[in-house]
Amino acid sequence: MPGTAFQQRLRDSRPLIMGILNITPDSFSDGGAFLDTGAALEQARTLLAEGADLLDIGGESTRPGADPVSADEQLQRVVPVIRVLRRHLPAGCLLSIDTTRSQVAKAAVAEGVNIVNDVSGGCDDPEMLGLLGALNLPVILMHRQGASSKTMQDNPVYADVIGEIKAFLLTQVSKAEAKGIASHNIILDPGIGFGKRREDNIAIMASLDEFVALGYPILLGTSRKRFMGAICQEEDPKQLLGATVATTVMGVMQGVRMFRVHDVKPNRQAADITAHIFRHTAL
Repeated sequence: MPGTAFQQRLRDSRPLIMGILNITPDSFSDGGAFLDTGAALEQARTLLAEGADLLDIGGESTRPGADPVSADEQLQRVVPVIRVLRRHLPAGCLLSIDTTRSQVAKAAVAEGVNIVNDVSGGCDDPEMLGLLGALNLPVILMHRQGASSKTMQDNPVYADVIGEIKAFLLTQVSKAEAKGIASHNIILDPGIGFGKRREDNIAIMASLDEFVALGYPILLGTSRKRFMGAICQEEDPKQLLGATVATTVMGVMQGVRMFRVHDVKPNRQAADITAHIFRHTAL
């Protein structure tokens, strides 16, 4: 069973790499690149060949300022791609759907998706958590300040960024478990770049071990994010590979289990080397 395979990989010592496959015209660094099913399949094969453990497919950009996309439009984008991937990729390939809409999640699962990645933490659609409880699927619950991607960066403010994010995530865990989602099916994401200032993102990176201590696998998504560009004085997101790799190393050192990235091979290498060294020093 794919779900069982995913749980086994989470228990293994090797960190998991989630390759990003955006089926969108407006994502911040690769919008429009994989709208064609043939291009999406080629990219999926590349990500897997470079060492991705699973692929995260999204039909709605969640960059700051992005306009919302209807469930119907998301389905028109992602369902043909999921069908092609399931037809041509190995049967054991793990697929995740990046959506906050239960309608999209349900249809994607029917087409063979194994995991749901909800950047609203289950807040945008009141039907989402109940659906996932009934389907008995893994879910990634992320923290996002603000009602949507369009407005989340308007004026994010925290009195205690780490404490507030942890409190939100634990609240959503309680809601998820009350809807029938098993604790072993819950992965948490502190939401780097989602309703956060640069100093908030830095504070999260320095405190990843506090999120790990909550007792759930942690997903880190920093790939090509703007806060790193501000530090590095680099405006082109595609030129932030070194910065992304640095955050992957920091994540592994603090116990993060999953990394959502555009550039799989260098992050795969960084995660594996760091994890190997940590295992050696623990002997």
